[in-house]
Amino acid sequence: MIRAHIIVSGLVQGVSYRKNTQNEARKLKITGWVRNLFSGKVEIVAEGTEEAVNALISWIREGPRFARVKGAAVSLSESTGEFKDFEIREYGLFPLPE
Repeated sequence: MIRAHIIVSGLVQGVSYRKNTQNEARKLKITGWVRNLFSGKVEIVAEGTEEAVNALISWIREGPRFARVKGAAVSLSESTGEFKDFEIREYGLFPLPE
């Protein structure tokens, strides 16, 4: 099991990016969360099998239909097992520290 911390940039707010990310993560049986940042970016923490997390990362780089992803900064680490589901969180000021 692995954990990915991802910061997505581009036109990723106001295009159902968070809800579509949640749907995709749940399909892949990934736990974690997604939230908008006040900077206009989206932050994601995802935990699951290496195969599932890599599939989500591939999807994130494309995003939903109306999104225009410019970049996705990904950092990987060991899974913590702290999540039970994949949720949408409220706005964050800054990304989580690495």
